[in-house]
Amino acid sequence: MTKFEKNTRNRFRKPERLTRKKDIQQLFSAGRSFHLHPFTVKYLPLTGPDVLTHQVLISVPKRNFKLAVDRNRLKRQIREAYRLHKHRLAGLPDKYAIAYIYSFKQKLPYKELENKLIASLDRLKNELAKKNNAS
Repeated sequence: MTKFEKNTRNRFRKPERLTRKKDIQQLFSAGRSFHLHPFTVKYLPLTGPDVLTHQVLISVPKRNFKLAVDRNRLKRQIREAYRLHKHRLAGLPDKYAIAYIYSFKQKLPYKELENKLIASLDRLKNELAKKNNAS
């Protein structure tokens, strides 16, 4: 167990963020996706020996929320909900690049946002488990 793996449950550290431009471009060009209101979720398996955990990208389009303060608040709430419930993706054999795109034009209360994120995590885990069992 590495130092990073020991404290992963309640933290959202740098290695968990999807930041490499090449990985982001590959995720959006070749990744699979599904829509579960208010999120569009894209995912793609990560390869490489340096990948220790799932990597997440959270996006709130400027087209839907003109004020940066609104976009930043939504991203902060989505990050917090993910941080608290990311353990639902534990047990998957592969690590994935995951993008959460908030595609709704109105702000939701945090509790509803959290419930929707939990539902999307569960659906993602089910889809990935089916894919791994089929192969």
